[in-house]
Amino acid sequence: MTAALLRCLDWFLTRSKLQYWPVRVRSGVAAGARWTLYPWSAYWRGSQEPALHQAMLGLGDIAGWSCWDLGAHYGIYSIGLARRTGPSGEVAAFEPNPVSYARLERHRRMNGITWLKSFEAAVSDHAGSAELLTYGDLRSTTTHLAYETETGGANTRPIAVHTVVLDDLVASGQLRPPNFIKVDVEGHAHKALAGARRTLAAKRPVLIVAIHSEPEIRGVLDLLTPLGYEHTSVGAVSGGNQSMIGRDLLFRPKPRL
Repeated sequence: MTAALLRCLDWFLTRSKLQYWPVRVRSGVAAGARWTLYPWSAYWRGSQEPALHQAMLGLGDIAGWSCWDLGAHYGIYSIGLARRTGPSGEVAAFEPNPVSYARLERHRRMNGITWLKSFEAAVSDHAGSAELLTYGDLRSTTTHLAYETETGGANTRPIAVHTVVLDDLVASGQLRPPNFIKVDVEGHAHKALAGARRTLAAKRPVLIVAIHSEPEIRGVLDLLTPLGYEHTSVGAVSGGNQSMIGRDLLFRPKPRL
C-alpha cells in the first residue's frame, strides 16, 4: 500500500464512525478484549511490543492485584491487566492526553470493567498542572511533559494538563497500594515514581519502566536501588548494546533478610 493511499485511508477513518468498529484483541495481555478498529490497529492485532506483553503475562496469576498503568495511552495494558486481576482487583490508568484518554474510556466502557479507574492526569512529583508538549498531533504516543533540556515553542503546541502525586492518592484512599506498576511516560518516570516514594518503600511492587533519557534512568535507579530493587531488560538486547535508552526494564525487589 502506497504512502498516499495510507494517508487517504487515515483521513477517511479518522473522520468516520468506522474507526470505532468493534474488534477483538488477538493476542497479548488483553487477548479477547473488545477494542476499536482504528487508529493504532497494532494494539488489537497483537503486533505491538510483544516482549512487554510476555513480561506482563509472566507475572502469573494476578487475580485480586492492584496495578497502576502510568502513561496508559488507549489502555491496551490497563484493559489487559484489569481482565486478569478480575473484579476483586483494581487497576488505575493515568493518561493526560485528552484524545488518548477519551479512547481509553471508550475501551473501558466497551469491556464493562468497573474496577478500572481512569485518571485524565499526568503522574508527577507535584500536584497541580503542567504543559503537555504535543508537537501538533494529539494522536501520537509520544506527547509528553518537557524533558530536562527541552523548552517549549510554537512547534510544541503545548496544552495544560492536570498532575497528580501517587502517594497522595494512596493516602486519601483513592488508590490501593500496587502490586505492579507499568511506567511509560516519555522521560518523566523518575519524577512520576518520586511521587510514589513512600508507597514503593512500603509495598515494594514489581515495575516495568520504559526508558527514554539519561536523566530518567539515573533518577529511576537513584530511587529504586536504595529500596532494594534489581533490574533486567525486557526482551533481547541486540548487538551487545549496553545503553538502557529505548529499553523496557523489569524491576523486582530483592527479598528482605
